[in-house]
Amino acid sequence: MGCEKESGCDPSLAGIEAVSAAVLAMSRHLEVREVLRRITASARELLGAEYAALGVPDDHGGFAQFVVDGVSDEQWRAIGPLPRQHGVLATMLHELTPTRLTDVRTAAAFEGWPQAHPEMTDFLGMPIVDDGEIVGALFLANKDGGFTDHDEELLRILVAHAALALANARLYERSRELTLAGERSRIAHDLHDAVSQKLFSLRLTAKAAATLVDRDPARARAELAEVAKLAAEAADELRAVVIELRPAALEEDGLVATLASQVQVLDRAHSATVTFTADGVRALPAAQESALLRVAQEALHNALRHAGAEAVTVRLTGTDRRGARLRIADDGRGFDPESVRRAGRHLGLVSMRDRAEGVGGRLTLDSAPGAGTVVEMEVPGA
Repeated sequence: MGCEKESGCDPSLAGIEAVSAAVLAMSRHLEVREVLRRITASARELLGAEYAALGVPDDHGGFAQFVVDGVSDEQWRAIGPLPRQHGVLATMLHELTPTRLTDVRTAAAFEGWPQAHPEMTDFLGMPIVDDGEIVGALFLANKDGGFTDHDEELLRILVAHAALALANARLYERSRELTLAGERSRIAHDLHDAVSQKLFSLRLTAKAAATLVDRDPARARAELAEVAKLAAEAADELRAVVIELRPAALEEDGLVATLASQVQVLDRAHSATVTFTADGVRALPAAQESALLRVAQEALHNALRHAGAEAVTVRLTGTDRRGARLRIADDGRGFDPESVRRAGRHLGLVSMRDRAEGVGGRLTLDSAPGAGTVVEMEVPGA
């Protein structure tokens, strides 16, 4: 722990400070996978162990996934598939009490490990419990001098906070899924309106062509050409519906491509001109990219639905700090932010600011009646 009695510091105080630092590290992240990684790394650092792993249960009495710390990527690949429903690790999914062993290889449940697996002796395992349910099992191995009662108590405190951090992360991801579903539904509605307008125009033009076939063939041919044009546009809009109802492509395509795709669809679905440019943008942590995308979607919704804008520009640029700056500007009717705040109408401004602050960024808004609106958000790099 870096604190001995001879040095004059209080080991228990140092332990509390270390737990506090570990809890803060876990709480900074919202994605489940990242929270699992931070729990594992924090536990290994807190107790001074050589190896740490966290197993998440599936619905069949085994593990759905593992997160490890202290093992290189090459070692992890060489180890291969891990046991799912047997061995010392699997027993941790059914026991609410910690397991501390001086040599894991002597345990009754030990059944060996793959050839490339590192040798382990000292072992401390503890379930992560949320509302009486085991949501994970944390394991540590190989500590000089072995694990102590003090180590076990520190780990008990850590996993209690880990359960909260993991529950919050899962709630966040569920909320994000619902938000994405809402966004897809909203885009589908916009595109449905656009397609309906195209089909209505197509039907009227086709009727006009039919009445002109006998008495004015030249005009009839012109009307039929317009029918073909409208049909092609309607087909494009229908393809856009199919594309935009896919799950969000942020994880697969990245922020720039996802924003470009959504702006392109909105430009087709609305009478306003919506454009997107990007310059010097590096890949960002998943939480930051997600926050930037959600803020862009909220600002675009306000501009297109509430502001009566004829032109909206979206610009994403890289910053000197390896971060990114998002700017959404519209030429709509604008508003007085203070009046909106006093009236209790927020136009999503509170949620946008919360998203920015949640990833260490900041959001500014500039608007006035008749002068349009500019929303800017900047986030730091990793």
